[in-house]
Amino acid sequence: MVWCRTYGLFCVTFLLVARCLVLAEDDSQCLKDFKASVVDPNNLLSDWLFGDSSAASVCSFTGVTCWNPQENKVLGLKLQNFGLSGDFPSGLAQCKALQDLDLSQNAFTGSVPSDLCKQVPYITSLDLSQNMFSGSIPSTLQDCQYLQSLKLQQNKFSGELPGGIAILSKLTTIDVSSNLLSGPIPSTFTRSSPDAFPASAFDGNPGLCGPPSTNSCSSKSNTGLIIGISISAVAVVAILCAVSVWLVLIRSRKRQLSLLKDEDKWAKRIKAPKSIAVSLFERPLVIMKFSDLFAATNGFSKDNIIGRGSSGTVFKATLVDGSLLAVKRLQPTSLSNKDFQAEMETLGKLRHKNLVPLLGYCSAGTERLLIYKHMVSGSLRECLHGPNGENKPDWTTRLKIAIGSACGLAWLHHSCNPRIIHRNISSNSILLDEEYEPKISDFGLARLMNPVDTHISTVVDGGFGDLGYVAPEYARTLVATLKGDVYSFGVVLLELATGQKANDVSTDHGFKGNLVEWVSFLRSHGRVEEVLDMTLKGAGFDDELNQFLRVGFACTGVNSKERPSMFEVYQLLVPIGKKFNITDDESAAYVDIDTPSEADELIVAKNG
Repeated sequence: MVWCRTYGLFCVTFLLVARCLVLAEDDSQCLKDFKASVVDPNNLLSDWLFGDSSAASVCSFTGVTCWNPQENKVLGLKLQNFGLSGDFPSGLAQCKALQDLDLSQNAFTGSVPSDLCKQVPYITSLDLSQNMFSGSIPSTLQDCQYLQSLKLQQNKFSGELPGGIAILSKLTTIDVSSNLLSGPIPSTFTRSSPDAFPASAFDGNPGLCGPPSTNSCSSKSNTGLIIGISISAVAVVAILCAVSVWLVLIRSRKRQLSLLKDEDKWAKRIKAPKSIAVSLFERPLVIMKFSDLFAATNGFSKDNIIGRGSSGTVFKATLVDGSLLAVKRLQPTSLSNKDFQAEMETLGKLRHKNLVPLLGYCSAGTERLLIYKHMVSGSLRECLHGPNGENKPDWTTRLKIAIGSACGLAWLHHSCNPRIIHRNISSNSILLDEEYEPKISDFGLARLMNPVDTHISTVVDGGFGDLGYVAPEYARTLVATLKGDVYSFGVVLLELATGQKANDVSTDHGFKGNLVEWVSFLRSHGRVEEVLDMTLKGAGFDDELNQFLRVGFACTGVNSKERPSMFEVYQLLVPIGKKFNITDDESAAYVDIDTPSEADELIVAKNG
């Protein structure tokens, strides 16, 4: 038995060592190919020797930086002013961890490879300045998603400047001055802010025109630019939307128009309303029928509508005894009555102080109604962005709302079996009771909707998942995840801290973009203090506000794997709350700290 364990340990160790050697050999081959492809008249790469043990020594080569000498993974090549020449070096694709490439002040010629971002996908800094590179600047540089600094000045690049480069979310520095570029500077370079990239970054290109440069474009150039952009936009829209979205949207629009026309008539067509029972999850004092809901909502009148979304329309219901309910009429669904009842029985058992409880449901023909407790203070969105801006909640109330909401969502993620992915977290889905205790609504409803419609509405309409809250990876995968909920909740935290709307930032600088883009822009320029709500600044808790902001930053990270779990978010917020006597220890006891696997993410992830 001991021999078997020893042998197994030896095998694992051998495989790990072999993998490390393979990775090291890849980096060694990368440098070997690089050296062979360049002209080194000053012999400054003479210590790049490739013997049998080269894999163990690449980190000591001149101009080579590594993560650490033990891993032998090349992090950077800094070969500034080495006198190197030739075409763009080869072999870089095998330096799989390369982040920093500096070939400035050399004599390289020719074009920059169009697949450079595929060769070095993790590149963060690219400096090719003061060489003799020519040809166009590859538009594919926009695929270097981690690129922060791009320096191409003092070369012979020609043609137009690719506008897609400016859209890179992490890019803070670009310099294309002193080249042979021509045409209008794409508006993407000034769209986020007129000061995003200085005019000096474009100087020395006589053919470049338009802001931020001082050269004005002729009307002919502007006309050409407009035509070019229009043609490109039409082509992109046609390709992306015509095949996969068009038919679904038409069907969705027709159905919505039909529902609007039918909104105040459908209930009157229900046959024998007094015989249709309402199923309640708690023992009622009186038996409730569909006819009672009809009367309590004034015949489901338009005047009683208090909310509307892609999952359905919500009506305010006032019972005979004066108590208030919220009745949601679901959109048509293909779910059978048996499956619908099963879903309702599951959702009806979910009870947490930070969830809006599902009190009951009713099936009347093809109509499905859900009955909830009415939240008298409305939604967080109404509270933050309502018509009475002077009545915004104070800091402690906002912190209380954040902690309670985090606790409720963490409970859905980590304590429910199966785990529940909300998919529609926003300031509109967080409701407030009379004490401003937050209650998460609409959890678990995605399984009741048509999967195709929910995907389309999320990406196009923003109905099932407001666009300002949708995680960036969802547009690519159409798969809802726990970390997608975390991103959405992070946007809510940013709303609470900034007082801005998720999709419509209002600033004196005329910024165009959503809240995450605005905050990211100011953060990248060292201006984080400008994002804070003016009504909260300077009131003695700026440190706590900044801690709160950092939690929001972590939640809205581009890389989903780097976002915290909802339980971790809750744990980060609680210490801030304790400074203001806001504690939630009772609810914390119900949260399981185990991290769920993808297989556990049952609700929504696979069915809608």
